[in-house]
This record gives sequence, C-alpha cells and structure tokens, in this order.
Amino acid sequence: MSLEFLVATGIGAVTATGIYLILRGRTWPVVIGLSLLGYAVNVFIFAMGRLWQNAAPILSEGGAVADPLPQALVLTAIVIGFATTGFVIELALRTRHETGSDHVDGHEPGHATTGPSQRDGAA
Repeated sequence: MSLEFLVATGIGAVTATGIYLILRGRTWPVVIGLSLLGYAVNVFIFAMGRLWQNAAPILSEGGAVADPLPQALVLTAIVIGFATTGFVIELALRTRHETGSDHVDGHEPGHATTGPSQRDGAA
C-alpha cells in the first residue's frame, strides 16, 4: 500500500464525514462538518504541493527548491477558516437564541408549527 493511497483515502474519509455532517439537521454538526471540510481541503492543497526532502526553502544556486505557494495558500486558508468558523458559531448561537431551536430550519421536527399568520393573530 502506497503513501499516496493512504493520504488520498484519509482526505476522502474526512471529506465524506464533513459532507455528512453538513447535511445534518442541527447547527453544531453543520459547524463541525464545515471545519472538517476545510481541513480536508487544506491537506489536499498541501499534498498537491509535494513534499520535498533536502530542498532549500529559499532560492539558492542550483539544487531542488521547495515550492512555497502551497504552504502560503494553506496558511492563508487556516486563518480564513478560523475566522469563518468563529462567524458561523456566532450565527448558530444567535439563531438558537432567536428561534429557541438549534435546527437549521428553525423548528423542532415532529412539533406542530405555526405560520406567521397564526402567530400574529390573523385568521
């Protein structure tokens, strides 16, 4: 079994888990799923940049040089992912406070829901 197969399988498993959690009905699994999907994308980008051994990180005369672009992209994606996760958590908390439920559609399944006209007293 090759290392490439193991990395590809790991990325696929994390991606599948993230997508499964994004499709759940509650907000916290959605937040965790978005984070997992972000991690899978970061590892994918980093793996596409190849791992260079005995390569200089800065341009020098001759020899192999490591490509800094995937590392810079992943570092930027980590920072943006952290900020986005914080924002999504705040949205989830605000939605929980406003609706009283942590379901993504705003109401618990199996309970009778009232429409806007019934809540306002209109017939």
